[in-house]
Amino acid sequence: MRSLSIFVRALALALALTAAACGTTDSEPYDDTRGWSAERIYNEAKSELLAGSYKKAAELYQKLEARYPYGKYAQQAQVELAYTYYKDNETVLALAEVERFIKLYPDHSNLDYALYLKGLINFNEDLGIFGGLANQDMSERDPKAAVESFEAFRELVERYPESRYAPDAFQRMRYLVNALAINEVRVAHYYLRRKAYVAAVNRAQSVLLNYQQTTAVEPALVILVKAYDGLGLADLRDDAQRLLALNYPDSTKQVAARDRRWWQVW
Repeated sequence: MRSLSIFVRALALALALTAAACGTTDSEPYDDTRGWSAERIYNEAKSELLAGSYKKAAELYQKLEARYPYGKYAQQAQVELAYTYYKDNETVLALAEVERFIKLYPDHSNLDYALYLKGLINFNEDLGIFGGLANQDMSERDPKAAVESFEAFRELVERYPESRYAPDAFQRMRYLVNALAINEVRVAHYYLRRKAYVAAVNRAQSVLLNYQQTTAVEPALVILVKAYDGLGLADLRDDAQRLLALNYPDSTKQVAARDRRWWQVW
């Protein structure tokens, strides 16, 4: 009987171990990266990124951060994960990741790149600022992405003037200033067409005050002339006309700027 009791207990233990193993298999699917070092996961993720396998690369970067949350590989993985999301057109995730990196590592050696990437993500998000949608109320267009892109590039250029990313960031800043100015002109033109003359004046004056060195100044002056005329304010209309003639004697009086690629603005 004693031998039988030992056998029964041994059998029960074996069954329990088998059940536990089955439970682990069900809840934890096989992972071929189990046991990999941080360096190996990072290198594999980098390879997938370079190969254009963005979802696989993102998965590996996430595993690296989860398993090895400290050290140089985790930090680098975070900024490269942001880039991976950006390449995969996951704008919201990319911005969240790069902003988290900037907040956690304000003195990181790659902070200049992180700022550049933040500017680039928002920049590409807002490339349609010149395009316009025929049926969209232009007064409802939100230039938030362009503003945030400009601010990221500005911080990069001011803090890291010698950065390899600074020259391109500066060029994109020039584009963004023109883009924001022209967007203001288009909104002003929208109001002008609908005879909302006060709103048109306010938008045109905003261009003259905030974007004095841009190509939007001439059409803004044209809008002022027409809006003041619509309001019956002859003196202000004539002042705007004289200012237009003085600064742009050959003005074509085109209110809306032609669409251009970002690199053709200046």
